[in-house]
Amino acid sequence: MKRRNFLYLTGMGVGATFLQGVPAFGKIIDPSAALDGVDPAFKKQLSDVALNAARSKGATYTDVRIGRYLNQFVVTREDKVENIVNTESYGLGIRVIANGCWGFAATDKMDKDSIARAAADAVAIAKENARLQSEPVQLAPQKGYGEVSWKAPIEKNAFEVPIKEKVDLLLSVNDAAMKGGASYVDSILFFVNEQKYFASTDGSYIDQDIHRIWPLFTITKIDAKTGKFETRNSLSAPRGMGYEYIIPRESDKIKGGPTTLYRDRYDMLEDAKAGAIQVGEKLTAKSVEAGKYDLVLDPSHLWLTIHESTGHPTELDRVLGYEANFAGTSFLTLDKWESKKFNYGSKLVNIVGDKTQPGSLGAVGYDDEGVACKKWDIIKDGILVNYQAIRDQAHIIGLNESQGCCYADNWANVQFQRMPNVSLQPGKTPLAPSELIKNVEKGIYILGDGSFSIDQQRYNFQFSGQLFYEIKEGKIAGMLKDVAYQSNTQEFWNSCTAICDERDYRLGGSFFDGKGQPEQVSAVSHGSATTRFNGVNVINTERKI
Repeated sequence: MKRRNFLYLTGMGVGATFLQGVPAFGKIIDPSAALDGVDPAFKKQLSDVALNAARSKGATYTDVRIGRYLNQFVVTREDKVENIVNTESYGLGIRVIANGCWGFAATDKMDKDSIARAAADAVAIAKENARLQSEPVQLAPQKGYGEVSWKAPIEKNAFEVPIKEKVDLLLSVNDAAMKGGASYVDSILFFVNEQKYFASTDGSYIDQDIHRIWPLFTITKIDAKTGKFETRNSLSAPRGMGYEYIIPRESDKIKGGPTTLYRDRYDMLEDAKAGAIQVGEKLTAKSVEAGKYDLVLDPSHLWLTIHESTGHPTELDRVLGYEANFAGTSFLTLDKWESKKFNYGSKLVNIVGDKTQPGSLGAVGYDDEGVACKKWDIIKDGILVNYQAIRDQAHIIGLNESQGCCYADNWANVQFQRMPNVSLQPGKTPLAPSELIKNVEKGIYILGDGSFSIDQQRYNFQFSGQLFYEIKEGKIAGMLKDVAYQSNTQEFWNSCTAICDERDYRLGGSFFDGKGQPEQVSAVSHGSATTRFNGVNVINTERKI
């Protein structure tokens, strides 16, 4: 299922019916039930049942994940509330190694006998799998942490905020857009709380509380004379924060460009007012002339290009061919890493994996196999220096420890290597977006993410966006439309000639990064500052209807 279709179905009027059929979302609950917690001491007791049962059946390693996953959707359109949905999924997953092979089983029956049976099933599955496995699993060493906890540093739990306050916000956003000339508008607030407990035979008992938020809207305007229409999606980014993310602060507004942008807070109402004006401007904007342009890419746009052209091809399991049947392979093959000199991008390009960045979607204290999270270089001064790896992959590239990027989207699914936050580091020389634009003779300034296409090796691609502004002789000359740029990953990142400094660094991201069979989704952020790429091929995508 496409991400956008997934989001549409979970929001537009069919949310409750649809979500009950998706195990990751679970059962519909009363919102007050979301405030109940599960005692960590009780979770430890259940974990010990699983650990002991698996050991008695012959497991040489076991980890247990108890998860309570809460989701809330508030969905509106124009002056109506379309849906309010609260879901809960609660259960336990057990992963073991027996006879040198992985096995996994899960249950939502949280009594000791059911958990012991699930542990026995996991061991039996491992032993059957071992008959077909040529080499035993090799796990990177991992110390036990004892009993520890980690909580997202939120200021305001979104699940404690009254529904009326959320509805009032969305309806005010819709009202502002309609008064600004929109023909249609829909808006959504999406909240996630993952209450996760991990235990393993390494000696860890880890309790974590994770929060995420995503405010978004789509504004549509139709030209009554021609019947043509344009849309403008919100320029928000989903974040690993509480409700405070949508309580605007003046200090978080970045002004001076063609629209107001935001750092660590988001003003949904102001964005909707601007969006209503801009969607009208898009109807009358000049259609772009195809050709070579210098591109100035805002973080609200560049995050998706980073995700597709850097995040995915540096996943080690993809490099090794584990994803070939579903999501493809990678052009960043092991020989390129082994050479220690593969030129991925210009010397300005420094890209890191990071599971620790506050406010990011991927931020946790420990990953889903009990590894403390960290930050590491993937691209250094334009050279490929590392991948993303977990405990049973680390030995393949000579690592002594996992990089802490193992994740499962639900207790019922087995954890595997997932993308950490993958981010382009800001420039070291002071540079603001306005100063960067001054040096562009012929260019396009792009904001917001749009449609994209990329090949199975994550090499040849095409990206569009939300807003496009022509740059002439160092000045913004007006809005453009029908813009998409084409390149290949290596050529594109080698065309990087300037990156703004840390004052402009911002996060974008996705709630629905799909991978694996059966497919799982994960939430991941990608940070950058406004960045310039020289001489990129731009095509005209004008609709002929």
